Amino acid sequence: MFSESISIALAGLKANKLRAMLTMLGIIIGVGAVIAMVSIGMGVKDKVATSIAGLGSNLLVVTPGASNAGGSRQAAGSSITLNEKDALAITQEISGINMVAPAVTRSYQVVFGNQNWTTSIQGTTPDIQGIRNYNIEEGSFFTNQDVETRARVAVLGKTVAENLFNGGTAIGQTIRINNAPFRVVGVLEAKGESAGGNQDDTVIIPLKTAQERLMGITYIQNINVQATGTDVIYQVQDDITTLLRARHKLAATTPDDFTVRNMVAIMAAADETTSMITSLLAVVAGLSLLVGGIGIMNIMLVSVTERTREIGIRKALGARYQNILLQFLIEAIVISVTGGVLGIVLGIGASYGISSIAGWKTVISSLAIVAAFAFSVFIGLFFGIYPARKAALLDPIEALRYE
Repeated sequence: MFSESISIALAGLKANKLRAMLTMLGIIIGVGAVIAMVSIGMGVKDKVATSIAGLGSNLLVVTPGASNAGGSRQAAGSSITLNEKDALAITQEISGINMVAPAVTRSYQVVFGNQNWTTSIQGTTPDIQGIRNYNIEEGSFFTNQDVETRARVAVLGKTVAENLFNGGTAIGQTIRINNAPFRVVGVLEAKGESAGGNQDDTVIIPLKTAQERLMGITYIQNINVQATGTDVIYQVQDDITTLLRARHKLAATTPDDFTVRNMVAIMAAADETTSMITSLLAVVAGLSLLVGGIGIMNIMLVSVTERTREIGIRKALGARYQNILLQFLIEAIVISVTGGVLGIVLGIGASYGISSIAGWKTVISSLAIVAAFAFSVFIGLFFGIYPARKAALLDPIEALRYE
């Protein structure tokens, strides 16, 4: 009897192919929208995580606090409160640290021959290479001896090298930074965009060279600290805060004159935000599945009305409540399952289309595919029950009289 119910249900759908396809449309769009929206959300989440991770693993960045000028509080980082002794104290007095790299940054025009490029000049120490995961493509990084001797050497980011040398050899060439000559000793591998901008648009030079020969300053603008792992990074953050407050002789009621940014915490917050956005997109897209389910119920009710006499004949010939119920439930499930499969194809295609046309990163989630398909089947079953019960409860005599 079950196989007979399936045959009758499929025959009923074939008799009204256009109506069945239009009924599926809501499910197709709903499933496709859920998959596409989740893939966009997952893509954003992955891009944000990659961007933050690209800045360095287990990274803490110490920057000066806000300054006060004319009675108004300026932006964070505008005061001069950090120096090399602070960085040295962090290295020597705090456990759970791999490397520490103090740094200063300023934009200058870099010139080679008739080519010029305005970029970020970063003065720092060789430890920055390990902290920020810089890899050398050509040449080498400068050394601690270069820092101590104030050597005029430079390591170029990929963007700067391409704009100054147009694919030519950069190693050994002399560039001018703010009219001062610097010998290129290395070119970094491309890293791409990050939360801090284009990581390849930079020139890295020894810290003391930048301070004394280029910028004319004695302070530092940030301290990059790499913790040994995520299990100690929050303790290291607290220890740095305690140490710098003591070194800067800040009273208990005085706010910090520096800021310690924890990239792990920032990544966790970003991950939570993007996960929330992804869930919201999925819920919004899922509403179209509910609309599709209402469409199934509406069409199934119309189908029951149109086939009332057929139902009466089947009941008069011995069909029971379960047979009629099963027939109409199978029709609803076939519509939702077929619509779900087509929706999966649409959703995956839309994800790839969005990625290639709009340039957005998308990540297709197998969990989203399974969940959207399962929900579409549930929708078909849920919204198909009422029309199926209505058909199964028809009185055979009344049904036979129906015109």
